[in-house]
Amino acid sequence: MTRGGGFTLVEVAIAAAIAALILTGAVSSLSRFEARWRLQAGVWEVESLLNAARFGAAARGEAIRVRFAGTTASLERRPTDAESWKAFETRVLPGVWVEANAASVFLPQGTVAPLATVHVWNRAGRYRITIAITGRIRARRV
Repeated sequence: MTRGGGFTLVEVAIAAAIAALILTGAVSSLSRFEARWRLQAGVWEVESLLNAARFGAAARGEAIRVRFAGTTASLERRPTDAESWKAFETRVLPGVWVEANAASVFLPQGTVAPLATVHVWNRAGRYRITIAITGRIRARRV
């Protein structure tokens, strides 16, 4: 400090450099945290959709299919008098990619056909969600 009670230019520059290093570390840490949070939120959203299809099929008494494409997921139903599936709910899953090996159809009896494996991933990791014939849904980090 100088006699006047202020800081010299060198002291201010050193303090600014230290603050910049601390902020750089904090920002990169927050970026990694955000990717992990988006991955977990995406897994919860997929599980929520699958459960909505499972319970919706039993409540409505009609088959409900779940389809995944990139960052979107949709619930579809096929009325008894129609030959094609009609989407009635579509959700965007921001920050994750989703891929399934089959479009599972939840039946009113509580079963599922065909069985499927759904992969949810981003740069923070990957989850595999399996759908059993009984409609049970299980998520695992891979």
